[in-house]
Amino acid sequence: MLDADDVRRLALSLPQVVEKERWGHPTFDVAGRMFLTIPDDQTSFAVRCPRLERSELIAAEPGKFWVPPHEAHSSWVRARLAALEDAEELHDILVDSWRQAAPEDLR
Repeated sequence: MLDADDVRRLALSLPQVVEKERWGHPTFDVAGRMFLTIPDDQTSFAVRCPRLERSELIAAEPGKFWVPPHEAHSSWVRARLAALEDAEELHDILVDSWRQAAPEDLR
């Protein structure tokens, strides 16, 4: 099963990623823009997701993706690590979020 260490390792393997602590938990930036957080319980992670796509994503896989009430107006979605198929799916999710934050010349 995947865990927070896998999230960290894959995130840090992406170009120009820096880990920072915010709100008491790890966050990851590319070119100064945050694209990933690992909340306190470390059983999930949050990534950038356009709000228009987020509803469809959650509807398609509600056991995997969700949005806490305090993040309802943001462009973020959370994913449960235990619900992911494998490290490749985790990597794809992280890369998608990274691309949303990375400058065009880095993508």
